[in-house]
Amino acid sequence: MVPDIGRGSRTHGLLVYLYGPGRREEHTDAHLVGSWDGFAPDPGRDPDPQVTLARLTAALDLRVKQAGDRAPAKHVWHCSVRTAPGDRRFSDEEWNTIAQRIVHATGIAPEGDPDGCRWIAVRHADDHIHIVATLVRGDLRNPRLNYDFNKAQAECRRIEKEMGLRRLNAGDGTAAKNPTSAEKFKAERTGRPETSRETLREAVRQALAGAADEKEFFTRLREAGLRVKVRHAPSGDALGYNVALPGDRNRHGEPVWYPGSKLAPDLSLPKIRHRLADGTVDQAAPSTAEGRPQWSPPARERRGATGTAERAAVLLDGEGDDEEAAAQLVGVGELLDAVAQTSPAATRAELTAAARAFERATRSHVRAEHADTRALRSAARGIIRAGGALGRGEDGGTTAMLLSTLVLVTLAAARWHSARGHAQQAHASRQAAEHLRTAYRQAAATPMRALHDQGRALSEARRRTYEATLREALPEQGGRADGVPAKTDALLATLAQAEQQGHDPEALLRQAVDMRELDTAADVNDVLVWRLRRIAQLPAHPGEAPRRPQAGTRPTKPSANRTNERNTPATTPRPAAPDPRSRPPRR
Repeated sequence: MVPDIGRGSRTHGLLVYLYGPGRREEHTDAHLVGSWDGFAPDPGRDPDPQVTLARLTAALDLRVKQAGDRAPAKHVWHCSVRTAPGDRRFSDEEWNTIAQRIVHATGIAPEGDPDGCRWIAVRHADDHIHIVATLVRGDLRNPRLNYDFNKAQAECRRIEKEMGLRRLNAGDGTAAKNPTSAEKFKAERTGRPETSRETLREAVRQALAGAADEKEFFTRLREAGLRVKVRHAPSGDALGYNVALPGDRNRHGEPVWYPGSKLAPDLSLPKIRHRLADGTVDQAAPSTAEGRPQWSPPARERRGATGTAERAAVLLDGEGDDEEAAAQLVGVGELLDAVAQTSPAATRAELTAAARAFERATRSHVRAEHADTRALRSAARGIIRAGGALGRGEDGGTTAMLLSTLVLVTLAAARWHSARGHAQQAHASRQAAEHLRTAYRQAAATPMRALHDQGRALSEARRRTYEATLREALPEQGGRADGVPAKTDALLATLAQAEQQGHDPEALLRQAVDMRELDTAADVNDVLVWRLRRIAQLPAHPGEAPRRPQAGTRPTKPSANRTNERNTPATTPRPAAPDPRSRPPRR
């Protein structure tokens, strides 16, 4: 059950809308289901509705007129209460009871108070009612409506439990402000797919992703085509900022400005300055020395970001400081924003949806006041500076590599939030994971198909050898036939290529397995394929020519003292390999 509260200054205008046909003829059988005294005139049940509508307006506004100048300018309180899809249909008597509970909980008309505000509840659809109240009490004082939305929401949660309705997640006051009804109607009227508030919120978050400083942030906003207005103190220091969409104007022809703090709590200028305070660490360009893999800039940055995201997941799954984990969530949000705005067209819609969903997971009452997010912010900055990635070749393969890891990161975020009772944030994390899974399947289809073909082309002797390695490294993985995980062709091909490049397949596989848990992976084989290809510096797309390991390194060998990658960067040098052409194939 969802309450939506707003305020206005025209009682008659609101009643005309509620009793009218609606903007799409969706209002049917409009009538009262409750009122302050149970005897309010009902235009929906009167043969002369216009006269009755005037009488109802006068009755509601009586105390407002008596209060005169002491009445608030926006004296109309309007709350719609809607049930969730699938909930049962309520009778008028049940809706009357719900309306009475809402006006009592919010302080509009406390039960037993003869001086409560005048109110009515109008029903013109099966699944919701509209509560209208005028904000002057019988003693001509204004009601105390502090935190009225939070109180209405809490009462709705109690009603859901008592009446056996679908129970929604409780809010915690950290969510971004929802668009108003007027903003939604304006978007429909002007043909926009969403409200200006939602478009601006996403644009501001994308401009902030990986920005080095405040100046770059404002430059990105303007480059995105937004109107930007910065508020300055007499000293010249910026105090805040407002943004507007070009062409979005009010009835007076003026731009409709939104302060950053009204888009989302963490998009105010002070909060942005706090996030930018530590700056970002610009990664040095890779050497072009012979023997080093020469990935394209988008592919290189996505590889680096994959390792950074892996470490963020380890921190979220660990028992570390909550402040540090909260900082990782903010950084992951920036990384998702960066990936979404530079992704290929085939995955852009799903990645944008994932970034929007995860935006809710970045805010909770756990504050990341002194935690370090530079690694994730640097990864986001690198992705944006590298530009858009193609949906094919190495760019497409590394996109799949990164998305495979981001799925696990968002699931780790969901577990972290659930353990702390953050229901809305946990739900948002799981939504983001579903969008990322869809995007991953789109990005991975071509490279994984090629890898499966290469795995099936291996000789039977080499397949048996690598299958034995898999059985030893993955003794507890389910879904196996004859002890070997199903659909392992891509994994077998990856082990074969790693050995060809001078790595020990068994040691490399154990390193990939030990990096972090695999229980939440939808496909363990896919996760291991991308981990192996990243740490062995194999091409993400099998159509690329094989790459030699970095000069001056040695192949991975099993060791009792091997350092787990949980505690080492993903770019730790690997052992130097002999020339694979001088080595006979393993039998």
